[in-house]
Amino acid sequence: MPELPEVEVTRQGIDEPLRGARVLDVRLGKPLRWPLGCRRDRLVGTTVGPVLRRGKYLWLPLSREGHPAGGLLMHLGMSGSLALLAAPGEPGPHDHFDLSTDRGALRLTDPRRFGAVVFSPALDEPPASRLLARLGPEPFDPGLTAGAVHKALRNRRAPIKAVLLAGEVVVGAGNIYACEALHRAGIHPGTRSDRLSAARAAALLDALRQTLARALALGGSTLRDFSDVHGASGAFQAEAAVYGRAGLPCPRCGRPIRRAVHAGRSTYYCAGCQRR
Repeated sequence: MPELPEVEVTRQGIDEPLRGARVLDVRLGKPLRWPLGCRRDRLVGTTVGPVLRRGKYLWLPLSREGHPAGGLLMHLGMSGSLALLAAPGEPGPHDHFDLSTDRGALRLTDPRRFGAVVFSPALDEPPASRLLARLGPEPFDPGLTAGAVHKALRNRRAPIKAVLLAGEVVVGAGNIYACEALHRAGIHPGTRSDRLSAARAAALLDALRQTLARALALGGSTLRDFSDVHGASGAFQAEAAVYGRAGLPCPRCGRPIRRAVHAGRSTYYCAGCQRR
């Protein structure tokens, strides 16, 4: 958390308001996951371009007098959120980055400080290119076919839940949405990836797309810290079929939802509906 829907909701919230904004100042708080990687004054006077998303990363391209001037690669970590503030006021103890512009301030709040704001000369140059190198295809990419997913899964022997979380076959399915997509597709989270048939791989891709699309429509999920740039919480968690519902009846078959811990992450599933 935040996962792809929350990051995309954030992108949509800041793209239009900041497009064409001029950077006036940069404030750094406590250190984040990685250092900024440039002097703050290098950013002052630049103009923000269209905000892009790649997986769970946001890219804020910058220009100076019409020429590319690098950009900021942002990650919300485990507990981060961005707010667009007309009058930001004094930063709190968990406010670790402010990008002040002539259209307001973009503020990163991150209690656990696993997030990051990193300068890169370009999206296809280090450090941005290095951080994005292992990300798989976007789930809504028209070029991502069920056949391509099945082929990629056949080369992996790990449990399908772990493969989804790794983000190399398809990016953006974090813990919440991996659990929900697997339930929708009727696939047990412990099923070995290379044993999924082509039909089940197709069902999984379809389920993942449906799950993420619904989450986007509901503003993502808010379990603890996430809110959009205007402070609103997501609502998908209220519709979750399995995530966080251990012991409650499966909405499909009525059997109790189970919880297991895999690699330190909680996994929720229905033993009746989800078969290996």
